[in-house]
Amino acid sequence: MNKSAITIPSWYQTNRSILLFFSCNRPMSTDSQSSKSPTFHLAFAVSNINNHIKITLDTENVHYAHWTELFINTAKSFDVADHIVPPKSDKPITKDAQWERLDAIVKQWICSTISTNLLHTIITSGATAQETWDRLADIFQDNKHSRTVFLEQEFARIHMDQYPTVSAYCQHLKMLADKLANVGSSVSDNRLVSNW
Repeated sequence: MNKSAITIPSWYQTNRSILLFFSCNRPMSTDSQSSKSPTFHLAFAVSNINNHIKITLDTENVHYAHWTELFINTAKSFDVADHIVPPKSDKPITKDAQWERLDAIVKQWICSTISTNLLHTIITSGATAQETWDRLADIFQDNKHSRTVFLEQEFARIHMDQYPTVSAYCQHLKMLADKLANVGSSVSDNRLVSNW
């Protein structure tokens, strides 16, 4: 077979150095050492979390529900969701060196996908990823009642003639509906349509 006829996938070309590093530089171990040596984890290969989570969370343009959905899905796909949402089992978590490293990575992901103002608000030395996650939840779910009342009033006062285009009007309605959903007060499709 002609060597020029072999096509190497682009993902392999891109990740070849990473794959070679982990396959060649992992120490050979016996069964007694295997539990102590670090193993490759998918989360180690993520070089830019913003390629997976396209929303930057901030307090001005609140997309908390969307951000959490994207973040949890990404964490699940890289098998680190247990660092932000505790498992339901009563089995204690073994906090070894690899767990600590993965927790630091997840905390770094959180910090990389939020605004600088939020970062300064939630950052705490020595906090775990779950503690950082919980602080964010407290910020966005605090004062639910007063935020709900304010957003409901704003939603009721919105009229299409206040906007230059139908698209701008619909985007604002959607943004308000998302903000209401973030505080636990979902807007039905019928209510959205009746606001026309």
